[in-house]
Amino acid sequence: MAKRVYLFNEGSKDDRDLLGGKGANLCEMTSLGLPVPFGFVITTSTCREYFQAGNKLPTLLEQEYRVALDLVEKAMGARFGDPGNPLLFSVRSGAPISMPGMMNTILNLGLNDEIVDGLAKKTGNERFAYDSYRRFIQMFADVVLDISSKQFEKALADYKRANRKTEDIEMQADDWRSIVGLYQSIANVPDDPFLQLKLAVEAVFRSWHTPRAIVYREMNNIDDNLGTAVNVQAMVFGNFSNNSGSGVAFTRNPATGERLFFGEYLPNAAGEDVVAGIRTPLPVSALAEQMPDIYEQLFAKQALLEEHYRDMQDIEFTVQEGKLYLLQTRSGKRTGRASIKIAVDMVKEGMISEREALMRVAPDHVEAFLHPMVDPSAKRDIIATGLPASPGGATGQVVFTAEEAEAVHGAGHSVILLRRETTPEDIHGMRVAAGVLTELGGMTSHAAVVARGMGVCAITGCNTLSIDCAAETATTEDGEVLRRGDVITLDGTSGEVMRGDIAKQEASASEDFQILLGWADKYRRLRVRANAETAEDARKARELGAEGIGLCRTEHMFFAEDRIDLMRAMILAETETERLSNLAKLQVFQHDDILELFKAMDGLPVTIRLLDPPLHEFLPNTSADIAALSERIGKPVKRVQAIVNRLTEVNPMLGFRGCRLSVVYPEITKMQVRAIISAAADAIEAGCRPVPEIMIPLVVNVREIRLVTGIIEKCFYEMTRQNPLSFRYKIGTMIETPRATLGANRLAPEIEFMSFGTNDLTQMTYGFSRDDAGRFIPKYLKEKIIDMDPFVSLDQRAVGRLMSLAIQESRSIKKGIKYGICGEHGGDPRSIQFCHDAGLDYVSCSPFRVPIARIAAAQASVGAD
Repeated sequence: MAKRVYLFNEGSKDDRDLLGGKGANLCEMTSLGLPVPFGFVITTSTCREYFQAGNKLPTLLEQEYRVALDLVEKAMGARFGDPGNPLLFSVRSGAPISMPGMMNTILNLGLNDEIVDGLAKKTGNERFAYDSYRRFIQMFADVVLDISSKQFEKALADYKRANRKTEDIEMQADDWRSIVGLYQSIANVPDDPFLQLKLAVEAVFRSWHTPRAIVYREMNNIDDNLGTAVNVQAMVFGNFSNNSGSGVAFTRNPATGERLFFGEYLPNAAGEDVVAGIRTPLPVSALAEQMPDIYEQLFAKQALLEEHYRDMQDIEFTVQEGKLYLLQTRSGKRTGRASIKIAVDMVKEGMISEREALMRVAPDHVEAFLHPMVDPSAKRDIIATGLPASPGGATGQVVFTAEEAEAVHGAGHSVILLRRETTPEDIHGMRVAAGVLTELGGMTSHAAVVARGMGVCAITGCNTLSIDCAAETATTEDGEVLRRGDVITLDGTSGEVMRGDIAKQEASASEDFQILLGWADKYRRLRVRANAETAEDARKARELGAEGIGLCRTEHMFFAEDRIDLMRAMILAETETERLSNLAKLQVFQHDDILELFKAMDGLPVTIRLLDPPLHEFLPNTSADIAALSERIGKPVKRVQAIVNRLTEVNPMLGFRGCRLSVVYPEITKMQVRAIISAAADAIEAGCRPVPEIMIPLVVNVREIRLVTGIIEKCFYEMTRQNPLSFRYKIGTMIETPRATLGANRLAPEIEFMSFGTNDLTQMTYGFSRDDAGRFIPKYLKEKIIDMDPFVSLDQRAVGRLMSLAIQESRSIKKGIKYGICGEHGGDPRSIQFCHDAGLDYVSCSPFRVPIARIAAAQASVGAD
């Protein structure tokens, strides 16, 4: 039988899969000789056993942990369940991958009416004993008995109001005894400490499947099957006396990355008071004045932990009667900017290597350098100021609940979520919010930690604002009222709250950012191109490190106001002469646009996809629009309507589009090829080196490629026989259909590159319309029918298998074919990992995803070594 229970002196930091991150680190700190209250860990595999058995604990588990409990009692010099010398426990979750605040915790476990009196006598502190008891009852009722904490909060608030008390520190022993009585009328907590422990272990296991934990795992791509460990640890008490307290500290600033000991501390308070944001804490530096010896010890131990783990640490600590205890350490959550600064600084300090630095940065954290910031020169109507918890600038409509945030965001509006303080239950609202603003809490509160981890702009501890979620109002010190739907702007860098939509500046990269990108380019194998159709996008892409254009969707060039009617007139043409006349005019626009791309990408490849969408997408739908178009192009309304009706398709994504347009209307393809060749010639004349790649879309048959290639080559011959051009072009295809992947060996001899259009390949493989899948994919995800949205992250099992097959079979026929991906997956880190593993040569993504793709490609390469 596998060992299910480990004492803190039996594990190490390398056991996180078995003991969870928290348990493994408690074991490691114990082995380092740090002051850790003793305890034991019930393994993650036991959690999986529990669920596999239908939510039943293994038969011998209680016997196993009672043996461990006896050893903890001896180490702590107290006994669990003994009124004369009581030992209390915290029972906390701890997954292999950190999920801060997402699962459940119970503190002060082991109290009942008899033992609380014993605790009061042992400590000589009746106030502390009953304060601890009321906290335990509320936590146990919430976590185990599923009784809402709001009932207890209301009882406490009513009592304070009736007795003219505002803060917890004003409450005396008799007050807390009265609160215990009120709480016991709400919840029937069992008296037996051992039954409390058993029920608490089960509740922590069950918390793996709470809605907030499920949402967090979905957001962070954490495996649902990992399970959580249970950490049972002897309690120490920050709320014991005035020379006690609790805090959270970071070895570096988690918002900026600055190498500065950073944290917050609350005197005479329990740890949950700090992270819950119930009181606004003091900076950890205040501890140096109040308890200088404790501060020196804490400073030395945080330095030791950072050096030992070789990463920035997030440390929870408690001081009980002038003695320091460390309750947890873990790699600290940090902003995108901070993650890059810390990684680069640690390389400079000789702590980690360049490769390790690359693996320390989440690709999405790069967006912190790309998001807009509030323009410092813009006029600001500042109405409140709080703590700058997560940087960036965000504007949106005010909402007061997570559910409302989801609804307003779903309607297409940007939202700012206002709460007195956030709890893990608010995560679904924080997930969609542009910004989060809380009245209470500090830089290490739930709102701050979660927002930083998600890259969401946030301001916490904004006590110059009184937020009333029930009334849906927020009132400033000057009496100005914000209501639901009002538009405000948050500056998460300064902590300022402003009325209205304040101008923003495009984010600027830092020197550290450029250093990290340089390392990424040094170690990655995959090239990174951009999807772009305008000169502006192309220039931005190149500025961000794109190594060419992997997808130019030529149809986007025809939607501009000055050319859409020409496109429509060409489509509605009823004679070849009429069509050719309009195509000649369109060629001018196409030439000019492509020329600008060649100039912007001088010397780099530009992959130009021939016209792809169904023609009816360019045409108006309503009678009024059709009538207006008819008048503008001089064609009878009935004729326009008839042609529109004829072009309308039942299933357009599988209809008359892609290379099928070239087969039926070769003149369209000829126009595009002439535009490409003439633009290349003019680019050469302008001193540039164009590298055109012509991509044939939506092929299913090698004979389609041969037909379209014939059109391209004939055009090139006709245009260059009089004036030879000194450039070469490539012809390739976009692999978007399952048949194309399965027949790639037949396509190979006719092409020089293959670019996987994974948007269409995914929808054709799944039979999901990507335009309509949003109606059911959320339910598929919720029911675990699929693990992730296949349009967000590439499905490697089926779509990826088709891609791998196409690469292997085509490569066996013809060496030297270049392989790329140009769907939305080209900017997704998980998909980029697959592209690296499958042997693709490049990925192509939107310009602002290019830096993310560069880092993800490097991580794929470094991780494979």
